Amino acid sequence: MRVLAYPELRLGRRGTRERAIDELERLSPNAPLKSASLNLLYNLSRNLEALSKKTQEDRNFIMRLAPLYQQDREQAVQQGVQQGLEQGRIQEANLVIRLLQRRFGEIPQNLEETIRKLPVERLEDLGLALLDFNTLTDLDNWLHP
Repeated sequence: MRVLAYPELRLGRRGTRERAIDELERLSPNAPLKSASLNLLYNLSRNLEALSKKTQEDRNFIMRLAPLYQQDREQAVQQGVQQGLEQGRIQEANLVIRLLQRRFGEIPQNLEETIRKLPVERLEDLGLALLDFNTLTDLDNWLHP
């Protein structure tokens, strides 16, 4: 494979790639377009890896980029996990509220807001405790001991 046949592989010669990585390292993890920039550079590195003859600059670029890209992927996975946990908590709060509404009718807004702010563990406890509630006062006492 000749580099001249693939112009995208010529991009970033003479230190440009190194400067790009330096700049990416300085950016905060949540900087706009950081992930997209890393993806573009990672694609370039994958193309460079496919070359049978790599320059030392190519090898250095590939080595420096790999941990940055891995860190970005790990952060993306962690964000996905956090979003999933939050969605699960919201759904659990909605279920508990629906069960309480089924049992007692309309739930006062202040109690509903308190329920929506509960962490998952407390929502799970409330889901069991509500089976023993006879009135909304029992719910209020449980929420505000």
